[in-house]
Amino acid sequence: MVVEHDEKTLLIRLARLNEAISLADCAHLSYKKYVEQLGQRPAPMLEDYIQIIQQHQVWVAEYHHRVVGFAVLKQTEEGYLLDNLAIHPDYQGLGVGGALLRHAEEQARQLGYSSIYLYTHERMLENQALYSRKGYREYERRQEAGYSRVFMRKTL
Repeated sequence: MVVEHDEKTLLIRLARLNEAISLADCAHLSYKKYVEQLGQRPAPMLEDYIQIIQQHQVWVAEYHHRVVGFAVLKQTEEGYLLDNLAIHPDYQGLGVGGALLRHAEEQARQLGYSSIYLYTHERMLENQALYSRKGYREYERRQEAGYSRVFMRKTL
């Protein structure tokens, strides 16, 4: 998929195994601003991205042959999960996240899902507000893997 955005060409494609380090770097840079706020490293900073690429759908946003963001998608018992959306800080606010979010939603539709869900930390209020603006609605809060999470769903 190629997305045109403000005269920039953004390519969204499946991740390659040899990009695991780039994904880990992107996740670290994207989430490091939350470490102090949460009092711990967010889960995406702790992932084994080789394993993630091998086991799940990982879509990267590539700009000028550089990975600038990615989305991890999983089929779960609860439905289609957008497990992680990380954008390199230099590319935040430029529409990369929105393009990946739309792509995740389209993947869910193509697989026959009528909704997509995600979660964010309860202290990440700006993320909750962003996803609300994109049509996601909170449906549950729960503790998982040592994190207080807010679950949000969007009907497609």
